[in-house]
Order: sequence, then structure tokens, then C-alpha cells
Amino acid sequence: MSLKGREIILGVGGGISAYKSAELLRRLQDIGLLITVVPTAASLNFVGKATWEALSGREVSSDLWENTKTVPHISLAKRANAIIIAPTTADLLSKLANGNCDDLLTNLVVAAECPKILVPAMHPEMWSNSATVSNVSTLRERGFLIIEPDEGRMTGGDYGIGRYPEISKIIEEVNNFLDINSDFQGKSILISAGGTREAIDPVRFIGNKSSGKQGVAIAEAAAKRGAKVVLVGANISTEIPLGVTYVPVTSTSEMLTALKQEFDKCDALFMAAAVADARPIDSSETKIGKDSFQNIALEKNPDILKELSQMKKPGQVLVGFSAETGDSTQVAAVNKLKNKGLNLIYTNDVSSGKIFGEDKTEGWIIGEDGSKEQFLSGTKATLANLLLDKVRDKLGYPRE
Repeated sequence: MSLKGREIILGVGGGISAYKSAELLRRLQDIGLLITVVPTAASLNFVGKATWEALSGREVSSDLWENTKTVPHISLAKRANAIIIAPTTADLLSKLANGNCDDLLTNLVVAAECPKILVPAMHPEMWSNSATVSNVSTLRERGFLIIEPDEGRMTGGDYGIGRYPEISKIIEEVNNFLDINSDFQGKSILISAGGTREAIDPVRFIGNKSSGKQGVAIAEAAAKRGAKVVLVGANISTEIPLGVTYVPVTSTSEMLTALKQEFDKCDALFMAAAVADARPIDSSETKIGKDSFQNIALEKNPDILKELSQMKKPGQVLVGFSAETGDSTQVAAVNKLKNKGLNLIYTNDVSSGKIFGEDKTEGWIIGEDGSKEQFLSGTKATLANLLLDKVRDKLGYPRE
């Protein structure tokens, strides 16, 4: 299984062997992993923030109270495929075993649901201390991989078990432990998201309530599963996941042009955007005064899915979305699926504006023959992975 393109948090504890994690970072990059370093405040006494930023090529933060508007301990935790902490000090082992969260790194560990790997390094007396032994046992019971420290010379001439393990040993154990789903490795996924806007004048537009959250969730899930992802987004305010190529657009015509440029290269298209069906025939370059604002003459926008389906190559999979209201939701979705040559469609009832802008969704996945395949009531991230599973099966990939 390839780990290339997977997102790893490299935590660095406050031990003198922190300098060895610079080499570990390099070797993790060599096998294709993308690294974000989160050092503890104590570790910065040994290796500074500038070193980690230069080596990782990414911004480094150790303060829970920096950039609070992005909620870093949650945003980082959500996109991480694994967390590796090297060195893990006795103090960190104690905090993690007891669920303490007093800095960014410990908050990340508690918030993340991904695999966690600890690389203890400390003096032999600290490693053999009964409290440390108990903490290690507790963490192993909770599913943490604890890589045993090596035996050797320590700081100050001491000798014993507690030395930072050889980098090759850490890399081998990381490879053996991580069970990361890379079933879309080497495949290209094209996604549209958000709501297109059609200008009436410089101030007003015809649009809709779509936030783009579902499309972004699919993009994030596909990238985590190894896909090359292009996200064409209209007026999205949600943060774009790392590893995703983002193409911003505003109008339906702009979205169609962007999708056409990428469509031939993709294995699957997820058309999650809410596209404006019509646009003003004439868009004013100056604001229209309210006394002159009496009516708007409209014309139909291009039907993006219909045009792309006519370009579809054998083997490509098309997934549509149908936001409807009332009792005709599923009938409308089936008609859309058949008229536009889709392989799958997800439909939900958005009466009273529900679903839009929310983290949860509720609706039916409808198969190529028009039959209901599965009902889902859960998060948009859950739907993203469920749809990816079905697309994988249609593309003929084996499960990992």
C-alpha cells in the first residue's frame, strides 16, 4: 500500500533528542508523506520553529491560542491520516495516558481519530519508572503504537534503554502499523461545489444557498484516499483541504469552462455544485436604481451535467446531486439521473432551506437503474466516503 500523499502530524516533545526528528521528517518525506510539525513549547528550546518550517515547507504552530478562528486543533486533527510524536517524553506519556489537553499537540491527539504512533526517548531511569510503565501500558491498550526505545549511550554518558530509536526502525514500524485507505491512489477525481452566481449588476446577483460543504467533504475524503483531486468551487467560504487543486469560479458559464478543461483527465466527476438555472440577459455595469428595478429578463444557463455527459468516455463515472422539495424529490432525481446519463445520484429534501450550510445531511443514494440503493442520515463526510466506496466499486477497484 502506498503512503504517498498522506497527511501526517509530526509532534515533537521537549527532549534533547528532538534534533533527531529533523532527520525523521526528511525520511518520512522521502516515502511521500506530507508533514505538518507541531512542537511543544519545551521542544523549541532544542530545535527552533524556523528549522521545522524550513524542513517541512509549512507553517508551524505550537500555541493553542494562535489563529483561534481556524480552530487549529480540530482542523489539523480532521485532515491527519496519522500522528507521530518523536521524541515522546515521560511528561507527554503521562499527559496522553490521562487525557490531559494543555497545549496544541495534546489537544490534537485527543481530537484526532487517526492512528497514533509514539516514539519514547528518555533516560533509562525514567523509562523504567513504574508510572511510565503504567502509562505505556494504558496507551497501548487504547490502540497507540509505542515504538520501543533503543539501548545505548545517553546524555551525560549514561547508558541503558531509552535512546531515540534508529530512523530506519521508526520508518519500518510506521509502514507496518498504518492502515491507511489508499484505494484511489493514482486516480483523478473532479468535483464541483458551491453555488454559482449570475450578476444582475455590480451589487446584486441570482444565486442560491449552497455553502459548498458537501463538495469540499468529498474533495477532502478523496485526497485522503490517495486521489488526485481538482475542486471547481463557486463562491465557497469553507477552507479548502490540503492536497486539493482548487479552481475558483463565480458563474455557471465559468464553472462549465473550468470543468470541461479537466473532465477528459478525470476518472470520476462529482457534480455537487448548486448551479443557477438562469441568468439575466443583460447585466448592468452600474448599480440599477430601485426606481428602475422593475423586472429582470432571463435566459437559460448551459446544462453543465448534460454537456459533460455527452463528453463522457468509457469507464468514467458521473455522480449527480439533486436538491428538491416536497413529495416529488425521488421522482425528480431519477429523471435527472436518466436524462443526464449518471451512474449515481444523491437526492435530498431541502424544504425550508434545511441541509444547506449544515454539517449533516439526509437523503437517498439512487443507483444507475433508478432504484434506491441506500438511505443516509449522517455527516457530509460520511456521505463523501460512502459515495467514494460506490464509485470505487463501479470503477472496478478491489477493496484494500
